[in-house]
Amino acid sequence: MESIDLLVLRTAHDWLQAGERVMLATVTRTWGSSPRPVGSMMALRGDGRVIGSVSGGCIEDDLIHRYTTAYQGSGMPQGLPQLARYGVSADEAHRFGLPCGGTLELVLEFTPALASLVQLLALLDAGKLVQRELHLASGQATLTATLAPAPFVFDGSHLRNPLGPGYRLLLIGAGVLAEYLASMALFNGFKVAVCDPRPEYMGAWNVAGVEKLVAMPDDGVRAFAPDVRSAVIGLSHDPKLDDLALLEALHSPAFYIGVIGSRRNSQLRRERLRVHFGESEASLQRLHGPIGIYIGSKTPAEIAVSVMAEMLAVKNGVALPGEVNVSKAKRALEQPQAAS
Repeated sequence: MESIDLLVLRTAHDWLQAGERVMLATVTRTWGSSPRPVGSMMALRGDGRVIGSVSGGCIEDDLIHRYTTAYQGSGMPQGLPQLARYGVSADEAHRFGLPCGGTLELVLEFTPALASLVQLLALLDAGKLVQRELHLASGQATLTATLAPAPFVFDGSHLRNPLGPGYRLLLIGAGVLAEYLASMALFNGFKVAVCDPRPEYMGAWNVAGVEKLVAMPDDGVRAFAPDVRSAVIGLSHDPKLDDLALLEALHSPAFYIGVIGSRRNSQLRRERLRVHFGESEASLQRLHGPIGIYIGSKTPAEIAVSVMAEMLAVKNGVALPGEVNVSKAKRALEQPQAAS
């Protein structure tokens, strides 16, 4: 499953290429509670088809009725981008299904330039981080490749939306837990790869849509080439395999690096990596282990839920109770050059 941002942009590109009228809506500002964060996008086709989301659904319905002739609307206009705001009054917030006190502002682009979307998708497919800047006064969009993620910015006249390649996950060890975690990651929009040199494990792999790397884990990590939107997790239960992957991953800009194991085994692993392999305390602070948030999980499926929750928390910059590595990992994500 592709990330929602890429899916919206790719679908808008396909519609424009087919000669359809398209509107691209981006959440630019929110006040109070809101269903979707800034930067969220949706594309609306002239006949009322929608991909993506800027709210729980009611604002999408209003945009469809306003801008598509299929619902007796005025049709999709031509011209410069426009601002739209929803939920200013309590009645409007209730009408559009916004949470109590929520207000949402959108920038609406009518028929964005196809050539610009072609260039943007080429950069994203090549694994580049890109800042897309829209000038509302001219309707022109410019693209700038960047080395580190930048914050979303809207100052009323310029919209700067940081976009990146889809998030990726590399799993070391093709066991049952890896299958559950891979399924959850795919559902959350990650591209997933699994690496295991053991044919008896890789031969039994049963999750479609996952790239299989039959290689030693250090070679697998190098082939995977983790970037700032990548995670690497050791699940083999074999120190000879997991440690090889960690030694490579800890010197990459991956936003999340974790390995399964008990507290005792995790402490022994840290000592082993520090004493015998020259890892520093600073590099080991990036290592999550034992992995997962505590939910009393016992089965592989429940453990996968806890691991997925922790990885998503780090991805989203959320500090969990008792977690000391989240803020450091978030800073590493924002400044990947300092993570190596």
